[in-house]
Amino acid sequence: MVGCMGDGDGWADCAQGHRHWGRFGAAGLLAYHRDPDGQVWTLLQQRAWWGLGGGTWGMFGGALHSHEDAVTGALRETAEECTLDTGAVTVHGTSVEDHGGWFFTSVIGELPERAAVRAASAETRGARWVRVEDVTSHKLFEPFARSWPRLKDAMRRLVLVVDAANVVGARMGGRSGSVGRGEHFGWWKDRAGANARLRDDLKALDGGVTGVPDGLVPFDRCFPEVVLVVEGQARGVADEPVDGVRVTAAPGSGDDHIVDLVADPAPGTVHLVVTADRELRARCAAAGAAVTGPRWLLDRL
Repeated sequence: MVGCMGDGDGWADCAQGHRHWGRFGAAGLLAYHRDPDGQVWTLLQQRAWWGLGGGTWGMFGGALHSHEDAVTGALRETAEECTLDTGAVTVHGTSVEDHGGWFFTSVIGELPERAAVRAASAETRGARWVRVEDVTSHKLFEPFARSWPRLKDAMRRLVLVVDAANVVGARMGGRSGSVGRGEHFGWWKDRAGANARLRDDLKALDGGVTGVPDGLVPFDRCFPEVVLVVEGQARGVADEPVDGVRVTAAPGSGDDHIVDLVADPAPGTVHLVVTADRELRARCAAAGAAVTGPRWLLDRL
């Protein structure tokens, strides 16, 4: 933002021989909204005439400060350049372009409504919600135009559904270094306690996850919605909410409840179920969900 210089403002060279704005890299926000009928809109910035790519359209964003991560920087730059309430953005993932020592990170985030947005700095000539299929009809900022074919498929969210009983069983079976020897053999005597510990440990996913199986989402780092399904003696864990983890108690069979959760997903939603149960894996796959084993999740806690 003009008149609000940070320590990242300045030029940097990359290994490809190009000069980029942002001494510590740069980041931008690809904000989108999905209508109830499935129509997707993305928020574009028209760049000021006097700047690089003047008059063209692209993402809000800019140089990162030395002390901030890409998500923080993209949201900060957007808030400086327009009137969008960035507190309403749900970040689903990031996509990084490595230019050889210099990085640009696209932050993909969803908004619950298509609120009016106006320019808020001299860097912005205008702001506009544009239907995804109409983006290329605008004169695009060259770097954004190059990345658009990849980014247009990134406007989706991942829901991570965790089969608590199965994951706890795998964890307490001796394959997690954080579990004591006694718990390996007696966790089933305190299933609610073991489920509650898993719930609390899932908070670690707030920082995002990498290596999502099978290329389900085109993100280098994904910020999934986490749903923990508890059953039987552990159902009471659902009565003790924890920020960042949605705990749902199965009224009957935990497997049936998980299949119900992943069946008929909302547009733009992808489900990944964490379980080693062969029958449940087959049922989830038949319902259209992807499946991975507990080891994948435990490696990320």
